[in-house]
Amino acid sequence: MGVTWSNDAGLTLTAGGKTLEYAAWGPKPGDAPTLVLLHEGLGSVTLWRDFPQALVDATGFGVLAYSRAGYGASDPVDLPRPLDYMTREAIETVGDVLDAAGIEHAILLGHSDGATIATIYAGSVSDMRIRSLILMAPHFFTEPMGLAAIKAAGVDYVSGDLRERLGKYHANVDVAFNGWYDAWTNPDFEAWHVGDTIDHLRIPVLAIQGRDDPYGTLAQIEEIETRIYSPVETAILNDCGHAPHLDQRHATMEAIRDFCARLDRIEREPVQIA
Repeated sequence: MGVTWSNDAGLTLTAGGKTLEYAAWGPKPGDAPTLVLLHEGLGSVTLWRDFPQALVDATGFGVLAYSRAGYGASDPVDLPRPLDYMTREAIETVGDVLDAAGIEHAILLGHSDGATIATIYAGSVSDMRIRSLILMAPHFFTEPMGLAAIKAAGVDYVSGDLRERLGKYHANVDVAFNGWYDAWTNPDFEAWHVGDTIDHLRIPVLAIQGRDDPYGTLAQIEEIETRIYSPVETAILNDCGHAPHLDQRHATMEAIRDFCARLDRIEREPVQIA
């Protein structure tokens, strides 16, 4: 099974019982590994902007991006979202996306919520198609400063221009924003913690974090480093907020390029049997 491998507008696939918009760049599955992009809590396919093509140019890998249900032009979702929405997304949808696209050799590249979803999937589902993770600004537990930043975004959404700006990228902007905002600001969400999924990772991980990220501190990266059993590389970037691929494009691309090159070289090396 596979999908049309193109970044033309209007392409859809079915995953998790929903119709999801997607776009693809570079080599098709089977011709090269595929970087599967999982967007942030307010993201979509189009909000990746030129990043997917830059990844193709830097790595030679294919790239698939999709908008989760409730985002972009994908099917809507009922609100409120459950507080374990990231775990549900990982378990119910990620594998279906790989199935629909015919991807057999995947690197999950997630940003923010997407990085958490990638980790949950790789740490909860035995899927040999997942060869590694690239995590940009991941979060595994709440932090007071992060929750404060989310509440500030809520003020901007109601009183500022955030709703207008996001409306360019989401068919139902209120569903996209409120689904994310209401979950994170629910008092019960303060106890949310999914760090235990890291314990079960057995694949290489690249973690990229900005020192000036208003949504999460280096404690999120330390959670990976102290819990993981598999190889982990980190790129801690100065003068960088919550979006390393936007705030520090060159350093982010360099880290991803080198990580992917090492993975590719290792997988191509012949196995020596004594």
